[in-house]
Amino acid sequence: MGARATAVGTGPVRDLARDERFAAAEAVVTGDPRAKPGKGRPVITLRARAEAVPRAEVRVPVLLIANDPRWLRLVPSQRVRLHGRFVEPEGADLLAAVVIVRGPPTVLGPPSKIQRAAEHVRARLRAAVARLPPDQRGVLPGMVVGDTSRLDPALAEDFRTAGLTHLLVVSGANLAIVIGAVLGLCRLFGLGRRRAPPIAVLAVLAFVVVARPEPSVLRATVMGVIGLLALVTGRRRQGLPALAAAVLLLVLIDPELARSYGFTLSVLATAGLLVLAPRWRERLARRLPGPLADAFAVAAAAQVAVSPVLVMLSGEIGVVAVFANLLAAPAVAPATLLGALGAVTAPLSLPLAQVIVWPAGLAVGWIIRVARTAAALPYATIPWTSGGLGAMTLLIAAGFALLILRSRRLRLLAAAAMAGVLIAVIAMRATAPGWPPPGWQMVACDVGQGDALVLSAAPGQAVVVDAGPDPALADRCLRRLDVEDVPLLILTHPHADHIDGTSGVRNGRDVHEILTTPRTSGREARLAPGLPARLGQEGQQWRVGDLTLSVLAPAAGSPLSAEDDGTTINNASVVLVARKPGFSALLAGDIEEEAQRALETRVPRVQVLKVPHHGSRSQDPGFLAAAHASVSLISVGEGNDYGHPSPATLSLLQRLHTRIHRTDQEGDIAITRTTTGIAVVPRR
Repeated sequence: MGARATAVGTGPVRDLARDERFAAAEAVVTGDPRAKPGKGRPVITLRARAEAVPRAEVRVPVLLIANDPRWLRLVPSQRVRLHGRFVEPEGADLLAAVVIVRGPPTVLGPPSKIQRAAEHVRARLRAAVARLPPDQRGVLPGMVVGDTSRLDPALAEDFRTAGLTHLLVVSGANLAIVIGAVLGLCRLFGLGRRRAPPIAVLAVLAFVVVARPEPSVLRATVMGVIGLLALVTGRRRQGLPALAAAVLLLVLIDPELARSYGFTLSVLATAGLLVLAPRWRERLARRLPGPLADAFAVAAAAQVAVSPVLVMLSGEIGVVAVFANLLAAPAVAPATLLGALGAVTAPLSLPLAQVIVWPAGLAVGWIIRVARTAAALPYATIPWTSGGLGAMTLLIAAGFALLILRSRRLRLLAAAAMAGVLIAVIAMRATAPGWPPPGWQMVACDVGQGDALVLSAAPGQAVVVDAGPDPALADRCLRRLDVEDVPLLILTHPHADHIDGTSGVRNGRDVHEILTTPRTSGREARLAPGLPARLGQEGQQWRVGDLTLSVLAPAAGSPLSAEDDGTTINNASVVLVARKPGFSALLAGDIEEEAQRALETRVPRVQVLKVPHHGSRSQDPGFLAAAHASVSLISVGEGNDYGHPSPATLSLLQRLHTRIHRTDQEGDIAITRTTTGIAVVPRR
């Protein structure tokens, strides 16, 4: 570990990073490229091994950050030339530098034969599942080979909330299923105990190459091989020594695993299964049927073992995780085995693979239903202190819980206290106003640094204006509002903080069509394939139930391009006036001072103003004053890097005597209709 830390902390690459210099370099890709939403373009990250910088040959790990989509085509083992700015890494990763890359990669050679074959298998599996429903074709490759490239972020968030994220990565459970199937086939064909394990080892190695050697895969591989050795030698009850050997061997091979939270979670889960599950299984078997006792003990042991680290990372305690895992467990083995068989078959016969993965898709569909149902439950997660303090307090709480369970008197006292708390919570829920408030007309969703507005059209039906930057956050807000049907999705302009959450709006809902700026470059429509797209022309009117939407701007113009600056794109925003009986609002997108000034004489009087551009400094006083709004909503992310909302804008709104409400301080904000006007109901 010390030698690796010294290697990455010194040398030519780290010198470039300390000086934050631009330089050319050659590197070998070591991990799959991953795309995340960014401002305007997706941010692509991938791990690589730097092998050459100016006047020096090196061999140190680096992280590449790019935004050219051609980086997504790279495969591990490819050598590339790049140019970018070297900066020092933050956090605990053993990296020599982070490289902010300019432009596309210059590919210097093809991937290795093994990686070409692995990528071919992954691509054919993606083709085999292409006819499955969207969610199933996103999850199944993740369960089989760890390929989550098509996974909806909103669905991934549901899996996280439900405590099922481990199903989306290749882990020991996957490998155990594969090894069991291979050994079963060997026994079926009459191979003895000595000849079957070498075949299983080959299957494991092939599986690892296709799945990529991520920490969980490496740990599962070494554990599987050690288990096979125990099978050959007849020593089967060597779980803890095998785990210890696996950890020691892997950390010696790759010291960076010592700082990997994923690796830590994987090891802790396995330790929980080895240490806690057998004892709990014995006790539960006295009161429950054997299979149910086994399943409950395994799910509970793994969840308890990893909880301190999960709390440290997320600041949440998963309440439904054990039960979600119990419900999902029967479908995991069929999905994994049939998916693996489909992956093996797809390179040989795609039609046959499509038939094989169809029942796997049904099993995955059940797992998805469990994840969504569990994530939608109230109090699916409980807030807790994050960081080391959170882990320590959770361990202390667990210690107290253990003492209580060992004493009959303490158990009775604890049961009485919990009953009292439960009664108080039920009473509070019964007397306190729920969410959403009855008669809500509009909600500004708390989606971080972005916009997502919901206009009620009928029970279960709403028009959505912008989708925010994160699909999971948009999806959660609409779920809280019980919105199932979206007649119209309006994407005001093609910035990531307004459109990258589009898949979350579509998640499990009927979206009929989208409306975009007439100057669209087409990016919004590409995020909503299969939906009819219309242009929001100045002067248009849309009616959905008793909701009327009037388009004030923009006028038609030349299409936006990647070369346009942020102000130009902001000023191309669709500006709307929404009206219902007893309610009116001006939704101004991100237009800045110039576009506001041009609209000043056409702004009608409204009750609610959605302040343009997250309350930035670029505001025209005449435009804001012309709305005469009694309420001003600012959709903004807590602690954002832009300084939004600007103190100058807040002062201006205060001088206009409008009530200011902010999503970073109040969460989701609802506007309701009252007998005397409107009322503001924050969720927090």
